[in-house]
Amino acid sequence: MAVTRYERKEVAVADEDAPQGVLLSGEANVAVRIKLEREARGWSTNALSDRLNEAGFEMNPSAVWRIENGKRRINLDEAIGFAEVFGIDLRNLVGPPQLAAQARAMELIDAVVDAFRETQHANAAYTQARDALDAYLAEHPDIREEADVMVSKAMAEASAKHLLKAYGPPTAAHHGEADTSDEA
Repeated sequence: MAVTRYERKEVAVADEDAPQGVLLSGEANVAVRIKLEREARGWSTNALSDRLNEAGFEMNPSAVWRIENGKRRINLDEAIGFAEVFGIDLRNLVGPPQLAAQARAMELIDAVVDAFRETQHANAAYTQARDALDAYLAEHPDIREEADVMVSKAMAEASAKHLLKAYGPPTAAHHGEADTSDEA
């Protein structure tokens, strides 16, 4: 089902008062964001158009106004141009305007999402490697116990190294020893 220009405008207007984090469609986000970025810099549509043209992205002031007001769609090359002129990441430009205006929030959100994706890939790789080892050990049961001990030991060492790197060496409190520094 195609969304008409009128319906897109309705979505953008309806979401202006929406709580932070509400996702609009990418184009509605871009339209709102372009206007926010332009106004934050005190630029007119003419000034933004000039900057886009200087950067090699041909656009007249009327097109900027029409994009900002949902009267004209924006293509990918134009979105890249706006992101370049504003000095922001393209993902930031298409994100929810309330969050995207806070560049640090978007960087941190991207970092969390990237780390989650890496975790998913790592979990899949671990599962695949473990399944391959289990299949091999099913064919060679005589070495299962020794192999399981080796895997457990290597994982414990890797875990200890990670904890040491992340949190530093253990303190007396971590070893269950009483803190006697205040005793006389």
